[in-house]
Amino acid sequence: MRLSTKGRYAVMAMADLARRQGDDRAVALADIAERQQISLSYLEQLFARLRRKGLVKSQRGPGGGYLLARTAATTSIADIVTAVDEPLRTTRCGAKTKGCMMKGERCLTHDLWEEMGRHIEDYLASVSLADVTEGRLKRVSEAA
Repeated sequence: MRLSTKGRYAVMAMADLARRQGDDRAVALADIAERQQISLSYLEQLFARLRRKGLVKSQRGPGGGYLLARTAATTSIADIVTAVDEPLRTTRCGAKTKGCMMKGERCLTHDLWEEMGRHIEDYLASVSLADVTEGRLKRVSEAA
């Protein structure tokens, strides 16, 4: 998973979709684009990926648009980000190399960045789309 504009915009759009989808009525991408101030053509690309990964369903015709393919409670933020982005890389190491240094060894901070990446992935996997749309992510100190 890579945290990029694609991932952030996909989460914003999916949260909008989850909030607006009622009575199994499809939500038009143009409406999401306007509310979230995201380019429609960019959203079309993101939703094509989300559809291929089984996170949304498209509905054609009058009143067409998109629906969540599963509930907001069972859709993790990690699922969304992973659907539109490449795997998270917090180190300089490439897929074909063992380490990030010139001679192939790992840098001194390699384990730090790799562990941070795991924490980010675990956190995003623990948060559902419903948690986001229902405001359950506020810090305890802010809620008090």
